[in-house]
Amino acid sequence: MRTSAVRAVMITSVTLVQGVVAFFSTVTGSWLAFPMTVSAVVSTVVATWSVLDVWITRQVWRQRNGVVSEPSSTARPPLRAKRGEGRAEPASLSEAA
Repeated sequence: MRTSAVRAVMITSVTLVQGVVAFFSTVTGSWLAFPMTVSAVVSTVVATWSVLDVWITRQVWRQRNGVVSEPSSTARPPLRAKRGEGRAEPASLSEAA
C-alpha cells in the first residue's frame, strides 16, 4: 500500500512539473510547448488513475477490516466482539462461595 501511495505522489509531482514547463513553454512560444502539453495531459490521466487506485484500495481495506465511521456500516464487527462470544460467563460471587 505504501509503495503505491509513494508512486502516486511521485507521478503527481512529475505531472505538476510538466504542467508548469508546458505553461512557460507556451508563454515564451517555444517549440517544446506542444510536446509538453501532450505529455502533461497524458500524465494527468495516469496520475488520476494512480491516486484513485490508492484511494479505492484504502476504502476497501477499511471496509473489510471493520474501521467503521457510522453505526449503520456493514463492516465486520471488531475482533474483540468475536473473541468474547466463545467464552463462558464468569461465575457470580454467590455461586463461588
